Amino acid sequence: LLITAGAGMGVDSGLPDFRGTEGLWKAYPPLAHLGLSFADMASPDWFQRDPTFAWGFYGHRLLLYRRTVPHGGFQILREWGEAMPDGHFVFTSNVDGQFQVAGFRDDRIVECHGSIHFLQGLRGGPIQSA
Repeated sequence: LLITAGAGMGVDSGLPDFRGTEGLWKAYPPLAHLGLSFADMASPDWFQRDPTFAWGFYGHRLLLYRRTVPHGGFQILREWGEAMPDGHFVFTSNVDGQFQVAGFRDDRIVECHGSIHFLQGLRGGPIQSA
């Protein structure tokens, strides 16, 4: 079973949708006041311009993701996959780690945009747990 998933999986668990400004601005009212979008905030430039602001944004997101409990749909998908002869594989654009929290094996998940739970410097170097 190939499971492909995007923002809808997290939204159903209560995470904000960052595709439009409404979800982001609801989760981060100061960004609404400044007129900043998620794309604006996702730039590594913020870590040079205003490191406190950048770390605050990402730190809050990390805490939010770590506190979120995956909804029941994750368990249903995992059970379907476990019933398959070759199991399951997850390809997701989500960075929240919800599939891992829901019990999916790390070696059966590809997070195409990476994971907020790991850090790496702009010039490469080792990947570290957040």
